[in-house]
Amino acid sequence: MDILDDVFNVLDLKGALYFRTDFCSPWGVTVPDYQAVARFHLVIQGRCFVKIGKQDTIELNAGDLIMIPRGVSHQLLDHPDRPAPPLEQVLEQTNYQGKGLLVVGDGDPLATTQMVCGHLSFRDRADHPILQVLPDYLMMANSCRAKHPLLDNILRLITQRIFDDSLGASASVTRLSEIVFIELLKAGISEQPALLTLLEGLQDPKIGHSLSLMHQQPQNPWTVESLANEVAMSRSRFAQRFNQLIGVGPMGYLADWRLQKALTLLEKTHLSVQQIAQQTGYHSASSFTRAFSGKFGMAPRELRQSS
Repeated sequence: MDILDDVFNVLDLKGALYFRTDFCSPWGVTVPDYQAVARFHLVIQGRCFVKIGKQDTIELNAGDLIMIPRGVSHQLLDHPDRPAPPLEQVLEQTNYQGKGLLVVGDGDPLATTQMVCGHLSFRDRADHPILQVLPDYLMMANSCRAKHPLLDNILRLITQRIFDDSLGASASVTRLSEIVFIELLKAGISEQPALLTLLEGLQDPKIGHSLSLMHQQPQNPWTVESLANEVAMSRSRFAQRFNQLIGVGPMGYLADWRLQKALTLLEKTHLSVQQIAQQTGYHSASSFTRAFSGKFGMAPRELRQSS
């Protein structure tokens, strides 16, 4: 099975919103911290500087894309030393209503910085080793896009559709942004050792197969030994190899994945707690409730009610 597809389906990755910018110097904005989101900025025209925490300032030019996958606060600037007021203040000052261009400044229209700024969300409490090893940012320079033709074509489509006010244009951009996240993840793994190791694990003939078994049949009473037997490895070698590639032991991975599946079933189905317990590998509703409460700080029924 496509494990990445299953992971992002369960974690509920989806394009949530986007806006277009048309900034004239001087300008700066601080994008606030927000959990369970990924943000991207694609420069269509002009230049932009990005500051993330205490890291070096990143310069973006036309055609460059940056993804900030963990929703951390960052600054977008026309100059590295420019003050950057909060995004909420900028929106209020410009009377932006969420549609059309976000216009800041009234300088030379031919010298503006135009960007597509996207926002993707994950389900609340979403967790997986992939999310844990994501870097602070992933970048795709315009000069490198030719090496990744699928991603390049998608970015070109977004650029075309972003200035199209016809029916369905907004929906197209939000869907395309989901593909951008996945393709940028794949394109950037060579520069991210932890991410590269994890994705190697997903594709490893034996470890990948064991993961497929856990994803396809989370209700099975898997043990380290039974999984090792399925992939024709010794128990100790399997556990060591799994931990080395995935960053967590097989049983730890399975326990967390079962609870992520349970979260999705609680929020998207009308199955009873007993039925969800059975589908996610728990012997009883009480054992499921204990594990769920220990992980998320509330019982399954409480979470369902709060949702």
